Amino acid sequence: MAASKVIWKVLALGSGLVAARAAGSLLDKGWRRAGRGAPPRNPSTSETGWKEAIVWSAASGTAIAVSRMLAQQGAARAWEKTTGSLPPGVSDVGA
Repeated sequence: MAASKVIWKVLALGSGLVAARAAGSLLDKGWRRAGRGAPPRNPSTSETGWKEAIVWSAASGTAIAVSRMLAQQGAARAWEKTTGSLPPGVSDVGA
């Protein structure tokens, strides 16, 4: 039982990290294509305006959070399909 819990945690963490990395990369490309130049890497510098810092923070936070959530849901569905039960520590809400 303990081994499956560790395996699930590694799977959920790994899928979330990969998704967040991919979302960050896509967001960088989208930012550049929108004609905004390089994304602000350090919004606290005097070279980054408030508007740019806020837009980048909102866009990156949303994109990364949504991609991680989708990846972890996908991992949970794959786990359930493979094992026949929900991952350890995950309960079916609303069922």
